[in-house]
Formats: sequence, C-alpha cells, structure tokens
Amino acid sequence: MPVATPEIYRKMLKAARDGRYAYPAINVTSTETANAALKGFADAGSDGIIQVSTGGGEFASGLHIKDMALGAITIAEHVHRVADRYNLYVALHTDHCQPKKVDSFIRPLIAETARRRSGGLTNLFQSHMYDGSELPLEDNMKIAAELMKECVDNEIILEVETGVVGGEEDGIDHSDSPAEKLYTTPEDMLGVYETLHPFGGTFMLAATFGNVHGIYKPGNVKLRPKILKEGQAAVVAKHGPEAAMYLVFHGGSGSELADIHETLEYGVIKMNVDTDTQYHFTQPIKEHMIANREELTHRGDQMANKKKFDPRSYLKKAEESMAARVLTACKDLKSDGKTLFK
Repeated sequence: MPVATPEIYRKMLKAARDGRYAYPAINVTSTETANAALKGFADAGSDGIIQVSTGGGEFASGLHIKDMALGAITIAEHVHRVADRYNLYVALHTDHCQPKKVDSFIRPLIAETARRRSGGLTNLFQSHMYDGSELPLEDNMKIAAELMKECVDNEIILEVETGVVGGEEDGIDHSDSPAEKLYTTPEDMLGVYETLHPFGGTFMLAATFGNVHGIYKPGNVKLRPKILKEGQAAVVAKHGPEAAMYLVFHGGSGSELADIHETLEYGVIKMNVDTDTQYHFTQPIKEHMIANREELTHRGDQMANKKKFDPRSYLKKAEESMAARVLTACKDLKSDGKTLFK
C-alpha cells in the first residue's frame, strides 16, 4: 500500500504545507531511475513523488512502439509493485502535458485509473499535470476545467501551470519566451483558483517566478519567490485563509538553497527535480567507461571482459549515485525523516 491512496496523498500535501516542507518530484524514464528515486526516498525517510513526462513515457515504451501513455503505465505498474516493499509513501504523477497531447497522454491514463477503480484497485496515477501555459489564461483554464472534472470523478489531483518556465526540458523549449511570461501575476493565481475550486477537488498550481529548466550557473537566473507570496495573499484576501493553494516549484535543479527555502514559506509543497538527477545517474556510467575502456571492446583475439560490459555493472553505480542526489533533495526540501507511513 505504500503507493499513496487519494486520501493519503491529500494528507501528504497538507502535512507538507502545514510543516513548511516540500516533496521532491523526481522525473523517471525507466525502472532503474524509478528504483533510484525510491531508494533515495527510503534513505531519507521521506515520502515522495515519482513522475513521468510525455517524453519519458514514450522512451519507456521502447523505440519500436513509442507510446507515451503505455510507457507511463509500465513504469507506474513497476512502482506499484516494488514500492510495497518500502516503509514510505510515494505518489505517481505525470509531468508537463501540453494541450495537443492531452488526448494521447492524460486522458488514456485517467481511463486506466477508472478501469482499475472499477475492479477495486487504487488509482494508477495519483495526480496529473496539464501544462497549458502556452495558451492565454482563459483558453488554458477552459481545458483545465474539463480535466479537473474528470480528475475529481476519479479522486485524482490536477496540477496546472500559469506563466512559462524558461529554458528547455524534454523537448519543450521556452528559451525565447518574453521575460514577463516568466512571472505569474496575482490575477493569474486568482483566475486559477476561481476556475478550479468550484469542482470541489484538490489541485496544485505551478506558478512561475523566474524558473528555468535545465542547467544554469548560480546568479544567472533571477528568481523572485515573493511572487508566490503576493499571489497567495491576493487569493486569501478575496476567498479566505482556506483558499491558500498548493504550489509547485518547477525548474528546481541548480536553484539556490535560500530561494528554495523561501518558497516553502509561501506554500510550495512539491519541487520538480530532473536535470540534477539525470546528471548524477550518468556520471558513474561515464567513469566506468573511461576506467574500463580497454576491457569493453573486442580487439582481435582479445575478448572484452563480460563483467565490465554487463549493464548491471554500471547501472548499479548509476542507481546509487542518483539515489544520493534524491536524498540531498529531500534534505534541501526538509522532507527527510517526515514520512507519514506508520
């Protein structure tokens, strides 16, 4: 049962907001990276979120099939089985689904959860992210409202985004976005609340405050976390303290720790981590290849060393390294030692 039920997931989010901490949301593309995320959470004594993007799902389905929904399902089913051996809760989430992919990604996954529920099983994914930030807010929220209804019917949490996260990740490139699009306004946050709250379910908002996907040097990105404070204040002023929203920090890799901690004060309960974990997964593989170069290739009568080219020899190291980075993320977000699992 350590894959969170809808009730437990809601308790996780509330506990994070009340306790001023957040969960690392780790993007995965394979069973190896999913296992690394779980190990990192376990080593930290933290609950956490594992998420699959459209590109990650497509990759997981294999080069011949390239079906983003099918790949996401296979990763989720793996997590459901292995997470049951862990003493923590994990939620499964999908990341950055643009409007043109809703019908081929989010909706098939909602349908799979509905199928499971009809058979007495828990939800496959506990939350989905619809990223309509490329659209004007009115058009963005029109699609969000349709998805919110479908999610509420299946006890799924919906994440939406306003504004644009700069940079490039998983084929989504906002490198040339106007500067003003990188910062969500209080009016945008009000618009999201007033669109989604009437449905009666739970939702999360990825409000942008200068966030950028990918790699950047400290100081190159001007984060303004107080935008989150101002937006929450506008919503609370109009609709009361209970209207404070669950916020999501995108583009978290490489962020200054002071900025991360400030966002926790304003309602951030989830921070996406992808670039840093990719890097830490890859480094041991690079080092293995360099250290064993002569033994990895057949040369005339000299056969390569099977123990060195067996993928397990370097993927174990990659899992360990990525798990260590997930542990660091838990500590940075103050979720370590706070699992709700009893």
